[in-house]
Amino acid sequence: MSGSRIPGFYKLSPEERLAKVKEITGMDDEGAKIIFNGDVDIELLDKMIENVIGKFPLPLGIATNFLINDRDYLIPMAIEEPSVVAAASNAAKMARVKGGFHTSMTDPIMIAQIQLTGVKDPWSAKMKILEHKEEIMKMCDERDSILVKFGGGARDVQVRVIDSDSGPMVITHLLVDTRDAMGANAVNTMAEYVAPFIEKLTGGKVYLRILSNLAVFRLARARAVWDKEAIGGEDVVDGVIRAYHFAKADPYRCSTHNKGVMNGISAVVIATGNDFRAVEAGVHSYAAITGKYQPITHWEKDNNGDLVGTIEVPMAVGLVGGATKVHPTARANVKILGVKTASELAQIIASVGLAQNFGALRALATEGIQRGHMELHARNVAATAGAKGDEVDKVAERMVEEKNIKVDRAKEILAEIRG
Repeated sequence: MSGSRIPGFYKLSPEERLAKVKEITGMDDEGAKIIFNGDVDIELLDKMIENVIGKFPLPLGIATNFLINDRDYLIPMAIEEPSVVAAASNAAKMARVKGGFHTSMTDPIMIAQIQLTGVKDPWSAKMKILEHKEEIMKMCDERDSILVKFGGGARDVQVRVIDSDSGPMVITHLLVDTRDAMGANAVNTMAEYVAPFIEKLTGGKVYLRILSNLAVFRLARARAVWDKEAIGGEDVVDGVIRAYHFAKADPYRCSTHNKGVMNGISAVVIATGNDFRAVEAGVHSYAAITGKYQPITHWEKDNNGDLVGTIEVPMAVGLVGGATKVHPTARANVKILGVKTASELAQIIASVGLAQNFGALRALATEGIQRGHMELHARNVAATAGAKGDEVDKVAERMVEEKNIKVDRAKEILAEIRG
């Protein structure tokens, strides 16, 4: 990729933006056509879910300016909310001053849970299961020889005894390296296969055999430094940190803080055909893993007075299997990213989440979040009122000046413009 800095990208028409992305990323004509027209075969969609009656397109934007581990990325984001793509791009532009984003990733370990009930001696049952750990891991690998061939497979067996309203339960965790797959099907199959063996060992009854979306062993991490002068001075740095401290202290604020992070994360997860519900469930669970719901980003000031942001989140995404391989738009978006592994994709997604959070906190610490939101919302309202081309900006500007962003007012302004 020649670079993610594209000055004036937002001023181009959608056709011109796509042409620029095609030029930079090497996307083929077929991928470009699919992205622009949303031309996905209805028969393909009918095989993806049940009772299909049509298609539901989302706006697909490109976040620019991202420099991650010294490499430029153009990042597809599928989202309906105004200002998200612009905020991520602007945050990434400011982060470039200090070298962009730096990331790391743990191995892609997923957890399958096996719920054992009806044992009188749960702690003894735990020990019996652990005594057969190697045998259990071998059974897991037997169920997915292809995964093992590519370097994945069972890595450990852990057992917990938990109290519940139904009495004590013995929960076995199969820890499986799923490589470039999200891994749900692989670990679920292993859990199903191992369950009868655990029943035989313990004399208990197994009920649930399913993965956990709290992927605590599959963590994506990102950090970035924002130069204090580049973002508006030390007062802005302090304002961002105070906003972060507010989220740490108050779950009502923390919910919105983390939602802002997920604006960025989910938009990329959706664009690449991954399971955004699974990722969101995992991130929010991880935010509360200490027993108190906390921000999933951290903000502090370094010795130079610059702003430092970090994020660590479970990130169970894949490049093989599922919609990522089946849906042609998802495949085209992966091509735009140029990623080769699920780990690389996960680290990009974490970086976008951090950038998104910075954009929101900086706006809150300066002019407030509403201004940027309202400017873009006004464009939507103008379009809804029937404005076309240059009319959209003219109507939107008037409504923002008047602080009266309503469809009725947009129609009045549009009538005046058209004279």
